[in-house]
This record gives sequence, C-alpha cells and structure tokens, in this order.
Amino acid sequence: MRLVIARCSVDYAGRLSAHLPSATRLLLIKADGSLSVHADDRAYKPLNWMSPPCSLKETDDVWTVTNKAGEQLIITIEEILHDSSHELGVDPGLIKDGVEAHLQELLADRMEVLGEGWSLIRREYPTAIGPVDILCRDAAGGTVAIEIKRRGEIDGVEQLTRYLELLNRDSLLAPVKGIFAAQEIKPQARVLALDRGIDCVVLDYDALRGIEDDKLRLF
Repeated sequence: MRLVIARCSVDYAGRLSAHLPSATRLLLIKADGSLSVHADDRAYKPLNWMSPPCSLKETDDVWTVTNKAGEQLIITIEEILHDSSHELGVDPGLIKDGVEAHLQELLADRMEVLGEGWSLIRREYPTAIGPVDILCRDAAGGTVAIEIKRRGEIDGVEQLTRYLELLNRDSLLAPVKGIFAAQEIKPQARVLALDRGIDCVVLDYDALRGIEDDKLRLF
C-alpha cells in the first residue's frame, strides 16, 4: 500500500465530470490497483476513487488513473508532503465476534430447528470470495446457504447474494437457496432479502442454547 499526502486538485472524466479544487489530501493506492482520494473528515468515505482493475500513470506532476471503461481520475500534484509504501501481506479477513461465531456453532449443531430433515453439509464452506457460514440441505435435499449476523442489515444481504451467485455456478450444488439469519433483522434488509428470494430467520440466542423455547421465527 502506498500513502501519499499531497496538495493537489482532482478531476474525474467519465459518464459525468467532477472537480475537487486544490487542497491537502491523502491519496491511497492499494496493491489491487485501486486509488482513493481522502480528506480529513467523512470517516472512511473517499472524496473520489477509482476501483480496480485500473492503471496509474505518473507523468511530471500529473497522475492519470484509467479504468477498463476508459474513465479517468486526473490528479494534478502541486506539492508532496509525504510518500511511503508499506507491504501489508495477505489479510486474514474479518473475524466474527463471539456472538456470531457461537450462533453459527449452535445452529450447525441443531439444524432440526429449521425443519425436519434438514442436515449440515459444512460450516465455513469455502468459496473464492470468502466462507459461507453454513451450507446445508433442506428436507427435500436442496442446497441452502445460510449467512449469520448478530444484527441483520443490508450489507449482510448483499454478502449472501454474492455467495449465492457464485454457489449457483457449481452444477453439483445448484440450485442453491439462501437464508439470512440474525438476532435482529432491519426492515430494509428484510425487504431486500425477500425481493431476492432469500428467506429471513430471526435467531433466539437463548433458545438455541436450550434456555428457552427453541422455536425460530421464519419469515
């Protein structure tokens, strides 16, 4: 990863055009080729960016980032205050918090709460874009991918959608249905999930542990 702090102006030329006047900003260039322009606010959100695959050409005081669609981010450098590169190595990925990990373990051990005849194929089923929390079979023998969250939001539905798209390319597994499971599911996430044919299950942590009634609510 390369970190550059510079006084610069930025112009985007593509389907639309945008201009950032001269100011001191952080330019973040990642190993995947992406480049993002950050100010000292807006939390993690960049002012502008170019997603990979793209190429960076540095000529004199002008950086030109071009993506596969021919769109360009043109950065005019006035002064570089800092320029450093760092090798971060392979990232192990996000580790779920204790509640999510335990929910996954409990549900995998008690597949029958989803219905009679349900059976586990594997926890943390590997895919090219990350592991699926639970891959299982329903009573009819169909393949089901389950994404588990403590709090179910739109990002989780998007994540499961990507898994389903990939899993359904495997002729040995397809067709693969999806279940979005969480202790609490936000209304917007539920609407998006149901629109995409994904079932929603509200998990009761205590019930799965056998403390209370062990019925799950399937919507």
